[in-house]
Amino acid sequence: MSLNILAVDDSRTMRDMLKLALGQAGFTTHLAEDGEHGLEVLTQLSPDAIITDINMPNLDGFGFIDAVRKQQKHRGIPILVLTTESAPELRARARKAGATGWIVKPFDPTKLVQAITKVAG
Repeated sequence: MSLNILAVDDSRTMRDMLKLALGQAGFTTHLAEDGEHGLEVLTQLSPDAIITDINMPNLDGFGFIDAVRKQQKHRGIPILVLTTESAPELRARARKAGATGWIVKPFDPTKLVQAITKVAG
């Protein structure tokens, strides 16, 4: 199954790791450096799923999720949060903003691919 994925993370290393892990699973991965850039990329793309970090400059993950959910075109896209944060109140805030799931870094590539396949398949 070939899925189109948008990965938003301010860490170049994390973007490279995501591109590698998702590419090996046969997914096409589009990358963005922060929430603002993610919204720009979204204007050219209809991804099957979005992965986003929370702590980013310019527009953080909460703001990004909120902005995506306000767009009719992208309202139904599954959004997975991939972050070092694990606090229950942050998870609740992400869920309230419209996140579909939460994965704590460092991620297991196999589990990440399974999670994406589950929400987007």
